[in-house]
Amino acid sequence: MTSPAEILVRAGRLAARREPYALATVTRVVRPASTRRGDRALVTSDGVLEGWVGGACSEHVVVREALRALAAGEPRLVRIGPREDDAKVPDDVVSAESHCASEGTVEVLIEPCLPAPLLAVVGDSPAARTLARLARDIGWRVTDRVEADADAVVVASMGRGDDEALAAALRTDAHYVGLVASERRARSVLAAMRETGAREESLARVHSPAGLDLGASTPAEIAVAILAQLVAWRHAARGTGYAAAKERASAT
Repeated sequence: MTSPAEILVRAGRLAARREPYALATVTRVVRPASTRRGDRALVTSDGVLEGWVGGACSEHVVVREALRALAAGEPRLVRIGPREDDAKVPDDVVSAESHCASEGTVEVLIEPCLPAPLLAVVGDSPAARTLARLARDIGWRVTDRVEADADAVVVASMGRGDDEALAAALRTDAHYVGLVASERRARSVLAAMRETGAREESLARVHSPAGLDLGASTPAEIAVAILAQLVAWRHAARGTGYAAAKERASAT
């Protein structure tokens, strides 16, 4: 059986590879139960559990709630045991009935561990510099070039190689590609890319003008509008993932 210490080592390796996982830690046990306080397991994004949180009586519940925690990006405390009066269960605790013969109760803290998004900000304009700083302030990882594993790419080079940077961004699996430009210049850039063979479905991925329509006009305001759109996209993506997680969890 994998020890709690080995689980933490495994978690560190997943984090180093930027792979999402949930860490499950037993925080309370009411005997009889086959686990102890401090026992740990981790659950990968495809629903594989490693470690020990009580065996068959607990594992399927922990996997289900771990997938939900990963999708929502929020930790949760799960109580697994005999059916309880819902009025006695705190609002911040998920109560799951155990169908095992044991009358014991186990409480498990499930913490989602998600890699920080990688934002590529291409360009040395004032808006680009401000966006990069603000993104770091909220915990995002930032690079100044298009990388294959970027989650989002914003091109803010103000006409200096916009089409080349956009073409590179569209060759990645980035979920968000934005261009900082006026509507007129954006049309010109996309038209030039179209003439060189870019497909319409690829160009449709480009957000331009990038950012929410907040009436922004200064470079700093434009950076704030873009970051707001990125944060909104990030949370919407988690919501979509939550629905998929519930679907996967129902099979466990």
